[in-house]
Amino acid sequence: MEIDFVITWVDGNDESWNKLKNKYSPKNNTDARVNRYRDLNILQYWFRGVEQFAPWVRKIHFVTCGHLPNWLNLEHPKLNIVNHSDYIPQEYLPTFSSHPIELNIHRIKNLSNYFVYFNDDTFITKPVKKSDFFHKNLPCDMAILDAIALTEKISYINSNNINIINKYFNKKKVIKNNFFKWINLKYGKQLYRTLVLFPWDNFTGLFSPHLPIAYNKKTFEEVWNKEYELLNQTCMNKFRSTSDVNHWLFRYWRLVKGEFYPCSPLIGKYYEVTSISSCNDIFNSILKKKYKLLCINDSIVESDFEIIKKNLAFYFQKILPSKSSFEV
Repeated sequence: MEIDFVITWVDGNDESWNKLKNKYSPKNNTDARVNRYRDLNILQYWFRGVEQFAPWVRKIHFVTCGHLPNWLNLEHPKLNIVNHSDYIPQEYLPTFSSHPIELNIHRIKNLSNYFVYFNDDTFITKPVKKSDFFHKNLPCDMAILDAIALTEKISYINSNNINIINKYFNKKKVIKNNFFKWINLKYGKQLYRTLVLFPWDNFTGLFSPHLPIAYNKKTFEEVWNKEYELLNQTCMNKFRSTSDVNHWLFRYWRLVKGEFYPCSPLIGKYYEVTSISSCNDIFNSILKKKYKLLCINDSIVESDFEIIKKNLAFYFQKILPSKSSFEV
């Protein structure tokens, strides 16, 4: 099985990009917070992690609007530089929302049918195998029920995703058809979520681990065929909007169809970084390589941003001190 990685990146310090972004000022119900775009300056450790811990990857598709890190080796045989205009339909450009960028990933030229999607805040910190992402030609994932609390913008987007799932799928039939993919001991204590929420007639939400996600291109194509108008409208929005859906819709779609292989949530850990006081566990997880996958979500208060950025680089340097062949 040939597996590709796709990673999206934006350089929030690019002056030309910022001028263009300011030209399309956000309207009501949009999300243009600074932490959506600023750079923690640790991207090189993503490449070092891939080279050291996932050398089997076929291609890395590095997606940007045109800007590139000055240290990146553009001649690397495994690296495919992808501009937004190379695969996103012209009517959606320029975009300052991650949603059009993600919803059209399957259109990337020469992308493998089997790929893993990484945000630039997700990292590999210990060896991973192909079977951590795909098993028996199926993406590895976890079908765990959840409840959505509409407390922030991403919650509304998740709710939009779930509304589409409930439109096409009957919850009781879905679980009955793949009972042991939903009631599975691999999920550990997260299984309690499913047991508690099982009595509800409709899906109230699905647990999302905020980690790299394995995908098959056919899922993207199928959902686009079913819900073109909704996806098209999302892609027309220049900034994130509460009316959007995101790529988790594709993940939810294949979960309810049973097109996945159950895996443990303990493969990785999601951290929301808010201040320096919240970072001890994160630094410790990096240093001790506790997890195969890490997500370091930037919700950092402005006063702590620079010191946290320096500390993250310090700890990643401890476990990945040598330049990769992706660096010049």
